[in-house]
Amino acid sequence: MRIGVAATPEVAIPTMEWLLNSGHELSLVISQPDRAAGRGLELKASPVSLWAIGKGIPLLRPETPAELVGAVNNLDLVLTIGYGVLLPQEILDLPRYGFMNLHFSLLPAYRGAAPVQRAIEHGEIVTGVTVFKLDAGMDTGPIYSSATLEIAPQWRTSELMTALSTMGPQVVGEALTSIEESKAPTPQSGTSSLAPKLSRNEAKISWNEDARTIVNRIRAFFPAPVAWCLFRGDSFKITSAQASDAKLKPGEIAVIDGDVVVGCSDATAICLLKVIPAGKKEMDAKDWARGARLSNGELLG
Repeated sequence: MRIGVAATPEVAIPTMEWLLNSGHELSLVISQPDRAAGRGLELKASPVSLWAIGKGIPLLRPETPAELVGAVNNLDLVLTIGYGVLLPQEILDLPRYGFMNLHFSLLPAYRGAAPVQRAIEHGEIVTGVTVFKLDAGMDTGPIYSSATLEIAPQWRTSELMTALSTMGPQVVGEALTSIEESKAPTPQSGTSSLAPKLSRNEAKISWNEDARTIVNRIRAFFPAPVAWCLFRGDSFKITSAQASDAKLKPGEIAVIDGDVVVGCSDATAICLLKVIPAGKKEMDAKDWARGARLSNGELLG
C-alpha cells in the first residue's frame, strides 16, 4: 500500500523505520510546521520532520488541514502518531482506506493528548498501544489491533514512551494486514476515560498529598513540564523520586542516612533522587543537598 504518516514526536520514528522496510511504500510524511523554541525562539523542526528530510521522503508541513486536500487523495492510507491536530471528517475520508492512529493506551481508556502521562499519574500498572480507524471524535474509532505492556514501577513518562514506541511496528503491521484482508475493525467497548494535556500549574507539588501520589506525579510529569515546588523562594524541579520510610512533617526536607527526604501527608515521605535547582542542570539530589547546606526544619513550598 501507498502510505502516508502524519506525526510529530520522536516516538513515531520506530514505526516509520519499520515502514521503510515493510514492503509498503512510505510515500509522504506530514508533520507540524517548524515552531519557535529555546531562549532565542529560533524556528525548530519536529523530530519527524528532521527524520523525513534525512531519509529523503517527501515532507508536508501544513498550517491548516485544508492543505492536505490533493496531497493525500492518492494514498491508500494515512497513519497518524502523535500528530497533534484534530482532522475533520472530510479530510479523513480522502485516502482509499482513510486514516488510522497509533495511540499509546488501551482504548477506550485514556483518550486524548497525554495517555502515557495520565496512566502513570493514576498509578496504572498495565497499559499498551492501540491502532484504530480515525473518525471525527476524540480517539473513538473502531480498533484494528492492540498489545499490552506492564509498567515498571520506576518508569517515568520518558521510559514508558520509549517502550511503547517499540511496539508500534507489531500492531501497525497487524492493522495493515487486517485492511489488506478486508477485516473490519472492532468498535471500542469498555469504560472510557480522558487524558487531557498536562499544564505547568498542575505540575506543582502539594506536600499535603501522600508519597505514592507525589511519586506518581513526578514520574508522570517527566520530561515535561516537570514536577516542581519552591525552595528558598525559587523554582525547584524534581525529576526522579521514590517512597521513603522517613517521618517528617509535610514539606520538611532533611538528609537522613545520606538520603534526601521530604515529608508528605499521612506520615509518608519520599526520597529525592534527581533534581533541577533554579538556574542549574539536572543533578543527583545528594550532590545538590551538599551544596545547599540544608538547615534543620527547612521546607519545600
